[in-house]
Amino acid sequence: MIPPGPAESGHGPGIVTALEPDPRRAGTVRVDVDEQRFASVPAEVALAEGLQVGRALDGALRARLGAAAEQESAYRTALRALERRGFARADLTRRLLRKGHARPAVDSALEQLAEIGMLDDATFAEHYVATRSARGRGPVRLTRDLIAMGVERRVIDLALAAHRAEGGQAPEVPLALASKRAAQLGNLPRAAKRRRLLAYLARRGFTGSEIGAIVKQVVG
Repeated sequence: MIPPGPAESGHGPGIVTALEPDPRRAGTVRVDVDEQRFASVPAEVALAEGLQVGRALDGALRARLGAAAEQESAYRTALRALERRGFARADLTRRLLRKGHARPAVDSALEQLAEIGMLDDATFAEHYVATRSARGRGPVRLTRDLIAMGVERRVIDLALAAHRAEGGQAPEVPLALASKRAAQLGNLPRAAKRRRLLAYLARRGFTGSEIGAIVKQVVG
């Protein structure tokens, strides 16, 4: 948030009283107005605006600096999130909005990250499919998960197709899951065990005639 300055209080434009590197954010500059903290903005913005101690901030310049500060804040928040794990763009957008960042700042920040290759739904979907398939999630579950994260269905289908083309999601995965689950079900009647195994595999995202064949192989 940008604190109200003298310009908004009807006492004339505020005066820049300090410019110094922000130790918490590399590449940014802290701007003090009338000896009070105003905002942290990218150093290139401060340079482009010709900021210097003693300069007056009119309403237009104040608004531009405020927008730059908010975008920088959204960018840093997004960057910290991406350093921990991958995100789909829509999912990261929702996360930043929940944290209180303004929508224009969020859109600009994420576009900046996309331009440097840190935010790409196709890459995210391919990685998600590969890693979650290895953990026993089937195509239906993967599709449902990615749609919930805001990934386009076209992008999801391409990721699944690429995974299949690379030999991913081998039949050994649902077979291993079914065998383990069947052992946990103990001595249930065969029909009941078959129904539970089919439901279990469906929850994991596996469907189709091949799943029926796997259940028949496990249960007999």
